[in-house]
Amino acid sequence: MNNYETVFILTPVLSDAQVEEAVKKFEDLLKEKNCEIVTRENWGLKKLAYPIQLKKNGFYTLIEFKGEGTVVADLELAFKRDERVIRYLTTKLDKHAVEYAVTRRAKIKASRA
Repeated sequence: MNNYETVFILTPVLSDAQVEEAVKKFEDLLKEKNCEIVTRENWGLKKLAYPIQLKKNGFYTLIEFKGEGTVVADLELAFKRDERVIRYLTTKLDKHAVEYAVTRRAKIKASRA
């Protein structure tokens, strides 16, 4: 199993419930494909670096997961088919990136405590 992280941006016109529903849809797809979800972070509504589809803001979400390589194609196909997603990026993490992600999560957890 490989380690991956995917960041996707949802259109800003959605309500909080609609954002949660969209994120749950992608999490369920990963679980259906026998992936282990390591973490999920909702970064909230952020300003985009440049307009995308005439939108200047978007809801950012990061999902870190472990799974087979074939699941990425299925996940990205789901992103393409969902009109709520305006951008996405999935990255395979090497051992150094996994270590960094663990450290970053620990720092975030410590800052919230």
